[in-house]
Amino acid sequence: MRLSAAINSFKSSNLISWKTTGKLQQTLAGCIELSGKTLHSGKVSKVKIWPGFAGEGRYFEFHSNLIPASIDFVRESLLCTTLCKDGYKIRTVEHLLSALEAKGIDNCRIQIQSLDSEDTEVEVPIFDGSANAWVEAIEQVGRKEALDRCGNNVEKLAPYLSEPFYVSRNDSFMVAFPASKVHISCGIDFPKVPAIGCQWFSSAALDDSYEKHIACSRTFCIYEEVEHMCSMGLIKGGSLDNAIVCR
Repeated sequence: MRLSAAINSFKSSNLISWKTTGKLQQTLAGCIELSGKTLHSGKVSKVKIWPGFAGEGRYFEFHSNLIPASIDFVRESLLCTTLCKDGYKIRTVEHLLSALEAKGIDNCRIQIQSLDSEDTEVEVPIFDGSANAWVEAIEQVGRKEALDRCGNNVEKLAPYLSEPFYVSRNDSFMVAFPASKVHISCGIDFPKVPAIGCQWFSSAALDDSYEKHIACSRTFCIYEEVEHMCSMGLIKGGSLDNAIVCR
């Protein structure tokens, strides 16, 4: 099933319902500002993350265009997650959004810019190929209760699944089951590289496991595929500083 078809199928069904969690929405207690080289374009970009109003969620601002960090704006792209709206694209958002979600930042404005003012697409810096830099920056400024534009706090909502949901593509698949608590299991089977091989990871809570096992996970690729990716105009900013290359 193609990504867009899976999204539309899921949204148009009655598989999920939104319920309150008993917790209040959170935002950053201060502003984060980081810049660095990007993985695929090789350009330098700057990111400023500002505290956001409750109920407005996480969204990017690029050339005064607002792009919500929502699955509704995901577009299929090679070797990264891309958000697109009105012809403007934000690429390689996965590490940043992963860190914001895991650290409980429900609302924020992510202002991003490229050094080239004519660019209609921009990429989030790759740093060392993991989410560590974002986690450290979030921890440094801390978080606080988010208020809406009228000064009121807002309860956090979470989706609840009513029946199993399954989606697959080639040799990859994902399945979700109704449960009272979140429990995530993920695996990879990489026979091309025996050092990776078949691995599974399972966690019932992201708090400790995320920083110890997930945030530090780095981008990797196979040595034989590097030249092919370069010929496609990708990984122009790739190096051993931001990716693990397996032979």
